[in-house]
Amino acid sequence: MPNISYSQISLHSLLIMGFFGLTDCQPKTQSTELSDLLGNAITEVDLREHIRTLASDEFEGRKPFTLGEEKTIAYLENAFSTMGLEPGNGDSYFQSVPLVEIDALPFPTMKVGGKGEELTLDYRQDFVALTRRVTDKITVDNSELVFCGFGIVAPEYNWNDYKGVDMTGKTAVVLVNDPGFGTQDSTLFKGNTMTYYGRWTYKYEEAARQGAEGVIIVHNTAPAGYAWNVVESSWTGKALYLQSEDNNQSRCAFEGWITQGAAREIMQLARIQNYLGQARQADFKPIPMDLSIGLGIDVTYQEATSQNVIAKRTGSKRPDEYIIYSAHWDHLGIGKAIEGDSIYNGALDNASGTAAMLEIADAFSRLEEAPERTVIFLAVTAEEQGLLGSEYYAQAPIYPVNQTVANINMDGIHFRGEMKDLTIVGYGQSELDDYAQTAAEEQGRYIIPDPNAEKGYFFRSDHFSFAKVGIPALYASGEYEQREKGVEWTQAKMDEWTSKHYHQPSDEYLDGAWDVSGMIQDAQLLFKIGYRLSNEENFPEWKPGSEFKSIREESLSGVALN
Repeated sequence: MPNISYSQISLHSLLIMGFFGLTDCQPKTQSTELSDLLGNAITEVDLREHIRTLASDEFEGRKPFTLGEEKTIAYLENAFSTMGLEPGNGDSYFQSVPLVEIDALPFPTMKVGGKGEELTLDYRQDFVALTRRVTDKITVDNSELVFCGFGIVAPEYNWNDYKGVDMTGKTAVVLVNDPGFGTQDSTLFKGNTMTYYGRWTYKYEEAARQGAEGVIIVHNTAPAGYAWNVVESSWTGKALYLQSEDNNQSRCAFEGWITQGAAREIMQLARIQNYLGQARQADFKPIPMDLSIGLGIDVTYQEATSQNVIAKRTGSKRPDEYIIYSAHWDHLGIGKAIEGDSIYNGALDNASGTAAMLEIADAFSRLEEAPERTVIFLAVTAEEQGLLGSEYYAQAPIYPVNQTVANINMDGIHFRGEMKDLTIVGYGQSELDDYAQTAAEEQGRYIIPDPNAEKGYFFRSDHFSFAKVGIPALYASGEYEQREKGVEWTQAKMDEWTSKHYHQPSDEYLDGAWDVSGMIQDAQLLFKIGYRLSNEENFPEWKPGSEFKSIREESLSGVALN
């Protein structure tokens, strides 16, 4: 789950749009029947029980390759089977996802030297580092540091932070996010709205394409969207990656982060001033730092297979067209103890979304008449390790990409009661916004675009794996205004959760503290969107200007993406 922290924004900036009622396109009796169905299928008792079980200590934080995975996927298989839903992969409820688990333990210090001086950085306190390479040890000696701005090569923006430099054997130092963040200049990339070029995943991939030996991202809480403690907990210890034919040798030898304080010391040692300002210039050129880096990483690895869990209700008229609901079942497992607790239960992230999907699946299973299109329920693995389960599904889809109508993703549905808003992450990307608008109006809610678009949440949950192959994807839930307590209270609670509980052992389910009425509200809304899509003939489209529109058009024209 991407952590969402809400800054204060004025009400006049909300896009509260006109609505198109779902009741306009279906008989009143059918709408009444659906309401009765949802009241019986999506219930507080069942929702709480799913969350309570999945987030219990018994499930050990639901990390892939552990007993927690075994218990989780067995629970999901049993739930789908009990509902009477069909296996989603032939006669199986599982899709095997080949992964490699790498335990990369850096040496206690990393050395940066040059200009007659040496700087020692401490693991966890100043830096984190890992490797994706399937090997026994990584040794980096005297790798030349090059400041490569934001680490971006974007021809459409006439931008190349690597121009004129051969990165072979060198280590790139790059900034998080992209040049537009914080400038209020909408013509510089997309201004405060993060592009994919701002994602840490892209920066690691681009450094590898440039032939770099290593890559280090400078952490900064505001443009990153999370504090250093999240980096420390998420980029240390065992990590999972999709297996590749070359054992990931095409990746950089190491990928890391440094704190902003450590970056300042390195820049001072390199005599580089105003490095952020320089990096924002379109004519920026890589700056050799006259420094070198040295570090070692001990590596152990295990090749194994995790599981996506998949079920379906086959369509009655167009069974070869598909709506996919998705939610990731995994979390961080057992890790560093904080206040004596080492189990990262992941109640909100993402037992909540998984539970909501199970309730939606139950509602579809109770329909007397099957929807016209097939509806898929996909609980994916290894989201916390980089959307790996959904990425694998997108690369090796069970159902053809060009026959998949849409994806509806659930990740972190909050427990603060009923909401007046429906926040859409990635608003403006596709016509699914209009479907969401319709369903929200039925509940007396308004639509709001993600007020923190600069943090790139659209690229940080499993819907993005579907978007990358052209499938219109929706990621929406109530996040901004609690119906009774208002905006300020809601923002304070959301910010408190992000700062204290995101990716921490304290993300636990507490009966008395959780008001799940908003979860029920969202689950019912997302059911109605999928139900409407499952009984239509048209395919929703990406809107003009979306970077995914051309991918979808190629897919639907017959270019094989699956």
